[in-house]
Amino acid sequence: MSKHWIEPNWPAPKNVKAYTTCRHRGFGATPYSSFNLATHVGDDPYAVLANRARIAELLAMPSKPIWLQQVHGTSVVPAVKANIGTPADASIAFSRNQVCTIMTADCLPVLFTNISGSKVAAAHAGWRGLADGVLEKTARSLAEPSSQILAWLGPAISQPAYQVGRSVYDAFCQNDPEAQLAFTSDGHGKWRCDLYALARQRLLRVGVSKIYGGDYCTLYDGDKFFSHRRDGQTGRMASFIWLE
Repeated sequence: MSKHWIEPNWPAPKNVKAYTTCRHRGFGATPYSSFNLATHVGDDPYAVLANRARIAELLAMPSKPIWLQQVHGTSVVPAVKANIGTPADASIAFSRNQVCTIMTADCLPVLFTNISGSKVAAAHAGWRGLADGVLEKTARSLAEPSSQILAWLGPAISQPAYQVGRSVYDAFCQNDPEAQLAFTSDGHGKWRCDLYALARQRLLRVGVSKIYGGDYCTLYDGDKFFSHRRDGQTGRMASFIWLE
């Protein structure tokens, strides 16, 4: 792992390039120190632009990333048709050199490719989007047999760190008894929610069984990751995927 990024540990074809950034070795000052890639969190815009230019150079990106306006929904857009600020929470690319991008700071980034290495996608799964089906919709948008799809679960808040209330519990569990397995009650009207487990359940339901990752915690690992729940005002990591 570079100090700047993490590469997924998954059996993707060599032409599939995928990365999630870490928080250090950038240009931002506290509380965004230092490799913040989001323009909407109050950071110095010049520092953000410098960080974006730096990561594009370090990763030898073939084109500018598609910086979506994430809205905690389920919209999936073709990268070739998206612009900076397009409201959506996932993008897909079926051609080379289109960089699908999503940003997170506790929510779950999920990267997708097919076994043949001809299609990729990136999805932002906060609890609302996850409950509403953003991962299922992204997987279906690849228009591939589900047995041919790989998914990697990037850095997100872990179950021990993620306490939620009744509204989140009900969003998943009211009509889905299996989802209860991803929640641990504290006995006082709160639960610990496992985003990774919920993502795996939903991907498995649409036949995606080649699932990797899911072994980080953005809140507990403050040396590597931004965390909105831990810090409040903070930066964002980015997850990128493209076909070389």
